[in-house]
Amino acid sequence: MSNIDLNLIRTFVILYETRSVTKTADQLFVTQPSVSYALSRLRDLFKDRLFIRNKNGMEPTAIAQQLYEELSHSLSMIENTVANVQTFDPAVSHKRFRVAMTDLGEMALLPAIVARLQIEAPNIEMKVIPLEIDKVDEWMSSGKVDAVICSRPLEGPHIQRYALFEEHYVCVLHNRYALPSSTLTMECFMAHKHTLVTHNLGHGASEEVLAQMGVKRKISLEVSHFLILPSVLAKADLMAILPYRIALFFAENNQLTLYDLPFEVPTFEVALHWQSRHNESVSHRWFRELIMNALSEP
Repeated sequence: MSNIDLNLIRTFVILYETRSVTKTADQLFVTQPSVSYALSRLRDLFKDRLFIRNKNGMEPTAIAQQLYEELSHSLSMIENTVANVQTFDPAVSHKRFRVAMTDLGEMALLPAIVARLQIEAPNIEMKVIPLEIDKVDEWMSSGKVDAVICSRPLEGPHIQRYALFEEHYVCVLHNRYALPSSTLTMECFMAHKHTLVTHNLGHGASEEVLAQMGVKRKISLEVSHFLILPSVLAKADLMAILPYRIALFFAENNQLTLYDLPFEVPTFEVALHWQSRHNESVSHRWFRELIMNALSEP
């Protein structure tokens, strides 16, 4: 065991999390033969195959599963210790952070984050990656993203979560079709024609409530994303249900009127998620706090 080094441990942990020699090589910026050689050394050290190739990738053995918890924890402690003793000054740092979020998140939340980033850390780079909910767990474990902002709860033993704010839904109409009253009644809601956003990463709570009530609104148009709504609503007397912050964002540059829904729909939380191995990292903690502070402002 005296021959083991940190690079072998790092290779083992990433291979365990990605289940792929190719992805491990990409993450470590080495060749695939280098990963294979490291795996051969690990097998010699632990007297076990550790990973068995099958149709799902590199499947860990029982010994590998036992080793992972200890080695990943030890690796995190070492990396965090190194990061903490190294000086991190956001004012001069050129570090790059990667955040996954939806197009709605980009529209409503990104401007506030970038504005604060430009003030506190003008040299730091941030890359926004379009959220693919089925890939998030792999992205976080492999290090492709440093954080995820979304309304859908992410589950996993190593995922940390912080609720940024509570959100609710409203109904919107273009001003030229605005109602005579500031209150939207259920009768008016049901009599009006609507546009429905179908592929919206979890924003179907209103439809679920209406279905439970046994009523169905008049859907005249279905679209696959929210971005087209302002243009559609400007030309057609249609209602749309939107998260409040998105509705406000659209209303800033478009003549839209917001109405409270005439029925109760549960609120939801928009949260920041990250890997627990970054808990003690000075730079990651600073970046998380910047996001929290930026989005806590009205």
